[in-house]
Amino acid sequence: MQIDLKNKTALITGATGQLGRVMARTLAECGANIAIQYRNNEAKANELLDEIHAYGVRATIVQGDITSLQSILAMKETVQDQLGSVDIVVANAVVQYQWTSILEQAPEDYESQFESCVMQSVYLAKTFAPAMIERKWGRFIGINTECSMQNFPSQSAYVAGKRGMDGVYRVLAKEIGEHQITVNQVAPGWTISDRDRENKTEHSESYEQTVPLKRRGTDQEIANVVAFLASDLASFITGAYVPVSGGNVMPSI
Repeated sequence: MQIDLKNKTALITGATGQLGRVMARTLAECGANIAIQYRNNEAKANELLDEIHAYGVRATIVQGDITSLQSILAMKETVQDQLGSVDIVVANAVVQYQWTSILEQAPEDYESQFESCVMQSVYLAKTFAPAMIERKWGRFIGINTECSMQNFPSQSAYVAGKRGMDGVYRVLAKEIGEHQITVNQVAPGWTISDRDRENKTEHSESYEQTVPLKRRGTDQEIANVVAFLASDLASFITGAYVPVSGGNVMPSI
């Protein structure tokens, strides 16, 4: 048994980011054609494009603003011209900001999280779901976070945005499920990425002691779950919030 995404096209938002780049490589390794969305880092997007081509699949880069419906519609046209219809949408991009307490957090930070978590999800659905409905196959995979369950101090804007995203994805799963389109979320814990490897910051004893598996997860472990949910192996899973956090958070029944 293997994950086979041949003849599928995946759009990954924030694909040049720490987790997005590994998701792009992993889906390409499984045979998917890849649309690499980026906002500002064109150099990294082109570097990733070369890496993706090495897997023998087709790929393209698309610059765009995931908080703008018009920008996402333009991205769709570019991908359609280069790769055909999008089968798999991975909503990975999010606006970065400085975390602080609710009393000190700027209102604009809550707005940026709403736009990049909730409205990105809405715009992606409006843009790409109709063609999936026609084909009776599709995947929406939102990248959430363990923070949505932790609700620790200073996380308020991030948690508010990701919890809003969770609501959109659960409703979307029920609205389009009859068309054999699955809608799921992957919720990473504090994940080891290229930045940690470069800075030698892979370990945090205080964090690792809170995790049942006693370690931090890796970017590849997150990408593996994304690939699984994108495949036919996960054809009867929808509406799920899947923590990939070593048991650090556990949804209750």
